[in-house]
Amino acid sequence: MTPLADLAAEPRSQEVTDWADRIGWVVGLLLFVALLYWLMRQGWKWRGTLQSDLPEPAAVPEQGTERDTGQGTAPHEPPRLTLTGRYHGSTTAGQWLDRIVAHGLGTRSRAELTLTDAGLDVVRPGARDFRIPAGDLRGARLDKGIAGKVLTENGLLVITWELGGRLLDSGFRADRAAEHAAWVERVNELSGGPIDVAAIRHDKEGAA
Repeated sequence: MTPLADLAAEPRSQEVTDWADRIGWVVGLLLFVALLYWLMRQGWKWRGTLQSDLPEPAAVPEQGTERDTGQGTAPHEPPRLTLTGRYHGSTTAGQWLDRIVAHGLGTRSRAELTLTDAGLDVVRPGARDFRIPAGDLRGARLDKGIAGKVLTENGLLVITWELGGRLLDSGFRADRAAEHAAWVERVNELSGGPIDVAAIRHDKEGAA
């Protein structure tokens, strides 16, 4: 009979790695990730198709161009405020999960904002720039989230504007969040806002 000490001292055979199973799991995981990515892309395209009736936002005028005043031309408007930070996307106003993806409005990016009497210019390196004319601005507020991006309370500058008869919310985060309050004040001053988005939506639903 083999003593217990001798049994404990016997070398144990090295476990055999089943590479076929491991490779199978890795391939399966990669296929699963690829499928999720494909479904997300299809969902993005489908949402863009549903929003195809949304007109393209106005383009940002080139630097140094002049504006038409009806009585000739005048120099480009001096900025009221400027800001650098990030653009976190746009949604249907008052519905922070209803992302707008048409015309590149769903692409997150760095952003440079310039507010003038003519409106708001949004310059986005690597993405499409756009202008919100002053007549289309509907107000601004501080919030904490938009379209899958959640920040601290009042950590997001949300600007409400109109595009093709549809009210949108666009979310921005300044590199220096202390600048948000001045932007809310100036945008509301220029637009006569903020408007009550919930009340407007309720009136439209009642009319329908």
